[in-house]
Amino acid sequence: MFNRKDLLGLRDLSENEIMTILETAKIMKEKIDNPLKRSDELKSASVVTLFYENSTRTKMSFMLAGDYLGAIVKDLGVSTSSVNKGESLIDTGLNLDQMGINVMIIRHSMTGAPHILAKNVNASVVNAGDGINEHPTQALLDLFTILDYKKRFKGLNVTILGDISHSRVARSNVFGLTKLGAKVTLAGPSTLVSNSMKSLGVDVVTNIPKAVSNADVVMGLRIQFERQKAMPFPSLREYSSLFGVNNDILKYAKDDVLVMHPGPVNRGIEFSTEVIDGKHSVINIQVKNGVAVRMAILKLLTERGN
Repeated sequence: MFNRKDLLGLRDLSENEIMTILETAKIMKEKIDNPLKRSDELKSASVVTLFYENSTRTKMSFMLAGDYLGAIVKDLGVSTSSVNKGESLIDTGLNLDQMGINVMIIRHSMTGAPHILAKNVNASVVNAGDGINEHPTQALLDLFTILDYKKRFKGLNVTILGDISHSRVARSNVFGLTKLGAKVTLAGPSTLVSNSMKSLGVDVVTNIPKAVSNADVVMGLRIQFERQKAMPFPSLREYSSLFGVNNDILKYAKDDVLVMHPGPVNRGIEFSTEVIDGKHSVINIQVKNGVAVRMAILKLLTERGN
């Protein structure tokens, strides 16, 4: 059962709510693979994307998700909107509300922006990433991918490595994975992963072979230089040498390990090309699953209470 007006984060979702989304996504994925199964079940719904930050996968997959279900989907085009004339986020939302928008999908550099918008509009609001807080739909597609391959969460060892401190993806995944019974290890240089994260019920390590040891899933994260005021390590070459994952490091993981990444991937930094393109990688499958999960979210939000 899913009866929420908005999807703002995984911190507040219950295990049952998460599983409802994942189960719905399984049905939606069939519509991606087989265009004949696509429908107009959301033909009465209108969706708008408001991306105050750049995006390829998230934005496009939301737009396609709406299209595949027959919804009216529009992009605000923030760079050419009245935002550049000084219009506030709330006023932008109120104006869109008056136009009959049913779902607003927002990405914003300010933590909490989707929550502010949700409190002031009648439309459902979906958080497509806010600051360094959460990225719930990315985590949900990651969970969907893991479940598809591993068939369970309880007892799985999931290692997330890279720029943890600035990663909204890491936070949402921690919330979701721990609720569903997985053991999570966060890894990276001490400048990018804080011991304070242990309060979320995870392990924190700086030794990559140790972090990858016995892992069922290894998820890499991009170094987010745009969110940092100073270089967190001496050089990219040193980072790759000490904290990157190549096939030699991957041997510490289980034989059937999944290699994941939310993208965009910086080849040769967090993962070597041989790992990215290797037999364990499901990075491209994550992209397809992202459309399925976002279809599920649009369906559940627009049909709540019906």
